[in-house]
Amino acid sequence: MTATQHSLAGRICLVAGASRGVGRGIAKALGEAGAAVIVTGRSSEAGPRTDQRMETFEDAAREVEAAGGKGYPYRCDHTSERDVDGLVAWALRRFGRLDCVVDAVWGGNEGYDGERYPDGSGFGTPFWRRPAARLGESFESGVYAQLLLARAVAPAMVQMRSGLIVTLSFDMVGGYLGDVFYDLAKAAMNRLSFAMAQELKPFGVTALGLSPGHVLTERVRDAGLGQQTTETPLYAGRAVAALAGDPDVSRHTGQILHVADLARAYGFTDRDGSQPARYVINQQGGGDVAQG
Repeated sequence: MTATQHSLAGRICLVAGASRGVGRGIAKALGEAGAAVIVTGRSSEAGPRTDQRMETFEDAAREVEAAGGKGYPYRCDHTSERDVDGLVAWALRRFGRLDCVVDAVWGGNEGYDGERYPDGSGFGTPFWRRPAARLGESFESGVYAQLLLARAVAPAMVQMRSGLIVTLSFDMVGGYLGDVFYDLAKAAMNRLSFAMAQELKPFGVTALGLSPGHVLTERVRDAGLGQQTTETPLYAGRAVAALAGDPDVSRHTGQILHVADLARAYGFTDRDGSQPARYVINQQGGGDVAQG
């Protein structure tokens, strides 16, 4: 039993980008805490799947149910303003409000096999040897996607004068993340969390960023990199559940919070009962390139 077990009963949460990876772990942890969780993604049982992977958002919704919550699957391309606006309109019609919205969307690694991207470059290839289009893809599937979702949910939260928006990113205080495009995208995502917090704070809405360690996602596992990881997706998920259940969460607004620090502050653990420490960036290899 976790510290947040059933503490979110009656709460309405949305996790964007939850077909796999950290987003899926967050959705499951919110289910553990008893929340109703809208689970979104592009990889569906009834349609195309990104990178031809097996995981789907319907699977993730069933994991929410198995964990003790209520799962509601919804197909959404989070780089499409029309799709995102439609998702939020449906959620508000169905539930009347959104208490916690988590954006774990990140498509910057699509096509990456653990060594190479489809264009032949690798993580950390010098920027002057890489196609500039890779930067656009990273920004579209990161910063732009996060802005679209926050922009769509903010009016309802501002009207309620409450709500929590969590954007998944990576803290850069420790140094360079090992790849120019990845580094720039994460820096912009962090700044977006900070900037949104300034405009939302007067209305009682909290916006913050969440920084996990090197996470054992499905993509990382299949690339044979599992031994390098520090934690499972559930660790970040329990961090979100703890934040969502904290009546004083507004004290964190605008910050980039480490999952490991939150584990010690709130008393939750990873799946195996451990509390992994902060992930230290390897200056030779950078950060985790496959959180999603």
